[in-house]
Amino acid sequence: INMMHKNKSFQNLLELNLAILFISTSGVLGRYIDLPVPVTICSRAIIGGFFIFLFCKWRRFDFKVQKQDRSTLFVSGLLLGLHCLTYFYSLKLSNVAIGMISLFTFPIITTFLEPMILRTKFERIHLVLGIFVLLGVYFLIPNLNFDHDYSKAIALGVLSAFFYSLRNIITKSKIKDYNGSVLMLYQLVVITVMLSPFYFLENLDNFTIQLPGVIILSLLTTAIGHTWFLYSFKKFSVTSASIISSLQPVYGILMGMVFLYEYPEPRTIIGGTFIIVTVIVESIFTYRKSMQMNDPRK
Repeated sequence: INMMHKNKSFQNLLELNLAILFISTSGVLGRYIDLPVPVTICSRAIIGGFFIFLFCKWRRFDFKVQKQDRSTLFVSGLLLGLHCLTYFYSLKLSNVAIGMISLFTFPIITTFLEPMILRTKFERIHLVLGIFVLLGVYFLIPNLNFDHDYSKAIALGVLSAFFYSLRNIITKSKIKDYNGSVLMLYQLVVITVMLSPFYFLENLDNFTIQLPGVIILSLLTTAIGHTWFLYSFKKFSVTSASIISSLQPVYGILMGMVFLYEYPEPRTIIGGTFIIVTVIVESIFTYRKSMQMNDPRK
């Protein structure tokens, strides 16, 4: 039984890291797709929602939502939409490294918000690990002498992190009652309703040319990555999942090097090392804590 639990814990960590890898494609794709940001996000929500809807129908998931939970799902969808908008504007104003790095202040924000909102126990080690992530973010920034666009990009990235953290915590409160795919689907419906007017306000001359990139973004990042990430909330605290997901900037920067020829400076490599070490420590901590909680001898 103990060996089976070890294998299950390892599988949970592996699945979370695969979800993070898929979500990491958002940096490169966000920089690559040449469309107005609201149109990109809305198209991503529509196409990604279509993929998730087909999956839910295939698995025969229940779409019913209790009346008292509808406002919570609406707010979580609104927060996800605001997160996507501010994050993609941050990418447009800077590069993959700056956009993803500034976003990844969200594990630190989550560390403080989750105990207050969900009344969970505050783990001191999360504060220490959050500081290490912040230190990694400091080193990852290629140049501290930002011009005006980079300053705005970092501000938008941190604001995006705040929205993302709140959305994750609110969603965590409902993940036991509803299927993760169904929750994600309703959040994407909210984003679609919120941003669909921009189809009539923005220039869409090159929409057809950019559509393949939008479809890849919708499938990899949204339908697979974000939905898989929601499922992880059943197995990890939001704080643990957030800190482990700090690998995203590292994955994103590597993809930026390969596909966009955006090469990081030496200090960026130092920052990436800090983040990787933090993720390894958090993974070990989460794994051992899970083993203790499920020890049949207790």
